[in-house]
Amino acid sequence: MKELEPKKVFDYFKEISAIPRCSKNEKMISDYLVNFAEKNKLEVYQDKALNIIIKKNGTKGYEDSSPVIIQGHMDMVCEKVKESKHDFSKNPISLSIKEDFLSANGTTLGGDNGIAIAYGLALLDSKDIPHPPIELLITTDEESGMYGAAAIKADLLKGKTLLNIDAEEEGVFFVSCAGGMNLICEFDTKWEKTTKKGLSIDISGLRGGHSGLEIDKQRANAIKILGRILKEIKNAGDYNIANIAGGLKSNAIAREAKATITADTAVLNKIKASIEDLSKIIKDEFLTVDPDLQVKVGNAEKITSQLDKVSTDKIVDFLFVVPNGVQSMSMDLEGIVESSLNLGILEQSEQAIKLTISVRSSVESIMDDIAKRVETLASLVGAKSSRSGVYPSWEYEAESKIRDLCLKVYKKLTGKEGKIQSIHAGLECGVLKKKLPKTDMISFGPNLYNVHTPDEHISIKSVNNLWEFIKALLKELK
Repeated sequence: MKELEPKKVFDYFKEISAIPRCSKNEKMISDYLVNFAEKNKLEVYQDKALNIIIKKNGTKGYEDSSPVIIQGHMDMVCEKVKESKHDFSKNPISLSIKEDFLSANGTTLGGDNGIAIAYGLALLDSKDIPHPPIELLITTDEESGMYGAAAIKADLLKGKTLLNIDAEEEGVFFVSCAGGMNLICEFDTKWEKTTKKGLSIDISGLRGGHSGLEIDKQRANAIKILGRILKEIKNAGDYNIANIAGGLKSNAIAREAKATITADTAVLNKIKASIEDLSKIIKDEFLTVDPDLQVKVGNAEKITSQLDKVSTDKIVDFLFVVPNGVQSMSMDLEGIVESSLNLGILEQSEQAIKLTISVRSSVESIMDDIAKRVETLASLVGAKSSRSGVYPSWEYEAESKIRDLCLKVYKKLTGKEGKIQSIHAGLECGVLKKKLPKTDMISFGPNLYNVHTPDEHISIKSVNNLWEFIKALLKELK
């Protein structure tokens, strides 16, 4: 890490990687940012939501320039491989370098969005970079619903230009994004005692990924596959669910899912054979996008309770029928997803079972329509549904000075044309635009890959390229 360039950016990235910062566990990283500001004698605000605003005056010749808001979020999606013993509440992220890539060992890297913090701190710490007054805004709880951005008090920010560094493709500048929500379906469950033998079904090895950025790649969703298997094995005989779970984050494509079922011995044998045959079919279907998909079946011991048949059937039918993946493509922007769903977390807590679904759309009426269809399906199986973490879309603006300037600076710096795009993922620009309607916004970032998965990695060269771009852009914002 000591030899990586830009040195200050990677030094700060290493420091924050040692601080726990899963969504809703941001106190330590928020306090770290306060301490940084106080150490460097900078104006700092920390609100009740633990959001941070750090202000730095403009350099010589830029003292009277309009402030620029540099923005990112401090929380990260915390996922790890099944065999990892990493404790996200206290263990530092173990970093690894291979050729041009920085990654973590068995966990998510936190480049989304730790790299924005690193850029911001490196700018605040700089002594020789020309820039207008800077307002570094680092929010909390972005990954679970943008709750930090929703709590920001707009009167603390004076900037009329906002640079969101939360995108993942160098040279691509985002000017609009999808809105979204979490739809939570809680099933009506009735339990009964049992002495029957059990069978475990374990789905693993999937690539997963960001439920907005990777949803168009049509990767397998472990929860959806589990629903398909549970539906198909009904042909082998009656069974009951004793345990069920899958996925870890609503905004990550589920990489793993599992269930324990009970039945008479003869039926279990038929079910086992049925799953083995079906798993071959499913593996062939997803061979290109998920070559390491595995479906394992084994005996389960010490089962004392199970869902009754009615509850079992309702959950299985719901998981089989509920839509997942891309729902519509934009008719205005070629190749851009307009709406989607992601079966994110299927969890069982004692006798309660619920499914959290991430719904996204760049058109709010379409998002509402999709949510209503899922809610209707839930009601048909007696499940209760609720919405949470609703955040707005960020609409394209015909005129944007910062968009034009970014393209100009990027072309001058690289000789290449920058790309203007919309993104099918939630950006805090949507929430912040409601609070700062006169602020001109744009989103960009270095090359990040497989975010929200343990295979997340970032291009070292791209981090440096974007650093040069940010410095050149700030110099022009006089």
